[in-house]
Amino acid sequence: MQLEKKVEAQAKGVRKKIQILITLGFISIFALSILISLGNGQANISFQEVWHILVYKVTNGAFASETIESINQATVNIVWFVRTPRILAAVFVGCGLAVSGAVMQAVVQNPLADPYILGISSGASLGATFAIMIGFGSASIFSQMGLSVSAFIGALLATFFVLLLSSVGGKMTSIKLVLSGTVINSVLGAISSLIIFLANNAEGMKTVTFWSMGSLASASWAKLPFLAIVTSIAVLFFCTQYRILNTLLLGEETATTLGISLTVYRRLYMLIASLLTGIIVASSGMIGFVGLIIPHIVRGIYGSTHKILIPMSGFVGALFLIWTDLLSRILLPNTELPIGILTAIIGAPIFIYIILKKEYRFGG
Repeated sequence: MQLEKKVEAQAKGVRKKIQILITLGFISIFALSILISLGNGQANISFQEVWHILVYKVTNGAFASETIESINQATVNIVWFVRTPRILAAVFVGCGLAVSGAVMQAVVQNPLADPYILGISSGASLGATFAIMIGFGSASIFSQMGLSVSAFIGALLATFFVLLLSSVGGKMTSIKLVLSGTVINSVLGAISSLIIFLANNAEGMKTVTFWSMGSLASASWAKLPFLAIVTSIAVLFFCTQYRILNTLLLGEETATTLGISLTVYRRLYMLIASLLTGIIVASSGMIGFVGLIIPHIVRGIYGSTHKILIPMSGFVGALFLIWTDLLSRILLPNTELPIGILTAIIGAPIFIYIILKKEYRFGG
């Protein structure tokens, strides 16, 4: 018995060391990925120039060995005003989607759940489609603010209807949440299609089509703070909720024994996740599979405890979206692929592999 405990303790120690090494590897890759993404695109820029521009801009020249006047102004603008806010947007969007996916999977006790499956993104998409087709998302006085507000309201309405429908006929359960989300997702998707059909707006249809496939092309320093603040607050909040999230996986009976009302926490987490998803969809369009596959990958490496799962899902999600955004910019010459297409192309095979290997249970 003592030998078994000793072997188990040694195995845990080895596993922990491997996890630490993997985490250090992720951090190194993350830093390198940012530099690679800043330097590559339709215009390739050397690492030296990228590093010099970053140091000069971030420190306002305090730690730069020389000014950036010797660097072409167009190069400076590409690195600082185009690619830097875009990469930071990729970080926050990827982080937010991955964390939302991990939380949703715990809330509904279903490893196949994420904000898109539960209908939240369809609500945000409906709101944004409405704004675009009637002019709020274009050159009207509402401009981008109209698009963001409409997407956020749509996400909240979708969440409200999902919670309402899942509460009909008794206590809210994880199965009823998934079924309600599926129904709301289909209904709101149909309404979006109906709006597009009735509007008869060729330019609006083109905008909605591109937006529905996801893109970070509109990222800017002006739009970034709101996305960054909301994502950071939501992720930090979920990081503090790891005990409740772990309890959600144990089921209703265990939670009741511990004196925890799962219904209250489910509603709270759904509302916060819908807020986060609505803002992300408004800023980047529909980017699928991030919230679905990233938590599975992280579970396979770190296990199912949310104390580690939540922050690492956010980190790996950010890393994943940095690379998919880079690929969207360099795969085709003189054009940019919608990032949602790439996440689907990459994510679908990974998800199929997870299903075939039967690694879709909580805990990896």
